[in-house]
Amino acid sequence: MTEQDIINLIKEDKWMMDILKAARSLDLPDWMIGAGFVRNKVWDYLHGFENKQVPTNDIDLIYFNEENSDEKIDQKYSSRLEKQTGVNWEVINQARTHLWHNRPPYRNTEEALSEWVETPTCVAVRLEKDDALVFFAPHGIDDLVNLIVRPSPNNSDIKAYRERQEKKRWKEKWPKLKILEQKFQKIFKKRKV
Repeated sequence: MTEQDIINLIKEDKWMMDILKAARSLDLPDWMIGAGFVRNKVWDYLHGFENKQVPTNDIDLIYFNEENSDEKIDQKYSSRLEKQTGVNWEVINQARTHLWHNRPPYRNTEEALSEWVETPTCVAVRLEKDDALVFFAPHGIDDLVNLIVRPSPNNSDIKAYRERQEKKRWKEKWPKLKILEQKFQKIFKKRKV
């Protein structure tokens, strides 16, 4: 499966395209929808599951606006899109999320995406004004399409990684997944020496 195959999978899904059109209607700078919206669609496809809509708790719409990073604006966007689509949304301006990770500010949305917890979660898509889909995968798609879950190379929070595995129960939903922790094992081995 290639990036183009993933784009085609999304294009052929009316529900996903409607969600992307709703997101585009906000006209936010450097926006994209990531995480389960794309990841779960690919995992469902690779497991042979057919759903009327992607199984996800919410739609993760991220964007980048240094001019105004007031959290209340994101809440308004989330409410507006939820009313419009009947689906839960989590709209978050990535210009402020560096504070959550105690790091220097991000330069753009894709840099923020690259620090999400697992590699197959670090994927996103945007619908341009001409209806072209732009795909983002800062760590590539190998893990995603090979059903591998491993920590993102830009995130070293083992606790968050493990908590997400327990909470999300992905292995129960998608039994072919391979859950790895090798990055952390290497770090811990180096520290013990």
